[in-house]
Amino acid sequence: MAAFIHKKSLFYFVLQLFIFFAAGQNPAMKVKPPKRTVLASPISLGDSALLDLTEKATFGYFWDGSEPVSGMAPERIHMDNDYPDHDQRIIATGGSGFGCMAILAAIERRYITRSQGLARFEKIVSFLARADRFHGAWSHWIDDQTGHVKPFGAEDNGGDLVETCYLMQGLLCVRQYFRRGNEEEKKLSAKIDSLWRGIDFNWYRHGGQNVLYWHWSPNYEWIKNFAVHGYNECLILYVLAASSPTSPVPKEVYAQGWAENGAIDKISVYKNDTLHLHMQGNPPHGGPLFWSQYSYLGLDPRGLRDQYADYWKENSTQSLINYEWCVDNPKHYTGYGKDDWGLTASYSVAGYAAHAPDEKNDRGVVSPTAAISSIPYTRQQSMAAIRHWYVDMKDRVWGKYGFYDAFSETAKWYVQRYLAIDQGPEVAMIENYRSGLLWKLFMSCPEVKAGLRKLGFQSPWLKP
Repeated sequence: MAAFIHKKSLFYFVLQLFIFFAAGQNPAMKVKPPKRTVLASPISLGDSALLDLTEKATFGYFWDGSEPVSGMAPERIHMDNDYPDHDQRIIATGGSGFGCMAILAAIERRYITRSQGLARFEKIVSFLARADRFHGAWSHWIDDQTGHVKPFGAEDNGGDLVETCYLMQGLLCVRQYFRRGNEEEKKLSAKIDSLWRGIDFNWYRHGGQNVLYWHWSPNYEWIKNFAVHGYNECLILYVLAASSPTSPVPKEVYAQGWAENGAIDKISVYKNDTLHLHMQGNPPHGGPLFWSQYSYLGLDPRGLRDQYADYWKENSTQSLINYEWCVDNPKHYTGYGKDDWGLTASYSVAGYAAHAPDEKNDRGVVSPTAAISSIPYTRQQSMAAIRHWYVDMKDRVWGKYGFYDAFSETAKWYVQRYLAIDQGPEVAMIENYRSGLLWKLFMSCPEVKAGLRKLGFQSPWLKP
């Protein structure tokens, strides 16, 4: 930086000498020196400015990068164009729910106006109202041009209840944001309420079982056979199912299906850190960090408890274990450390992988969304990583829509690619850390409060 300033000062000195001699050394000729434009150095950016820069750039994925017909989030954007058709026309249903939260944050941060946000939401909601639905649930992917299902797999061409709940988590925040606005805003809220009421959660109990199923297809019915048991990223599924104003599931579905009659409460330990939510077959030191993020973009974990866990403590501990594992770096990967950490599901050196802090699932791939979206739980550790990546590695890991999805210093692997489900949590959790906006909106839903009470949760939001 000092060398740059020295060269710039020399340039201005030579320029002034040239002007002086070109004027015939006329003392009467007064030449004003040009004004210098001083740009903020990445090193000089304060935490607030750096967070704002990250939040705004990442929001752009859901605004400038949105699909043209629906206004919703593309499944992925590859800046290197190394993907068939760039995944154009493919809407990420869950990622679009996260994107709705990002747009709300952008309105509050004045990246866009309230009227611009409203217009985009009207476009999104109108599209969703005419898109394919399967007993009220949307598919994992939707074709942006037609609104028809885009199969996620050979037998996955119907309703995806988990992705639908990620979408609805965001839409309910939108409903609450505009519910007391002008006539046009109230109409938008009413349309969202109609979509919410249309989800038949009890259908997804597959014949009245006390568990929720992830998929249903009009062609293959229940062939995927994916009953959703905890603990993983799907808590929001059971909370919304219990909260439904038209198709609420009883507490037994949560207790027997999600919690498996208490089997969910199983301790796992890493060093001095203890997790209380663990299921057979899960990674031994906590799963990928999206487990502590996706369900909690709207569901406020602060003070949230039930008979199985304190969810703020659980999520914070999972995030800290993830950080500590990368600092300990037992597999000796290049770069890992106090300012370079974060293991979650993302692109990987070979395809896509759910990275986690254990011998099997740690592949030397850091996913910036993991640390960034953990900022409510790990403020100092997350800020250290954001600053390191932006100041020291920007040329390799930063692009139009913020930090790229993943990288590996060990493999010297840096790809210019983004995924909706990874970009969205970054904006939502940065905003929750800064203002609590999405937590306030989601937890203000009267149905959600009733559902949480029914399931036996405690929360500061549930106080009389």
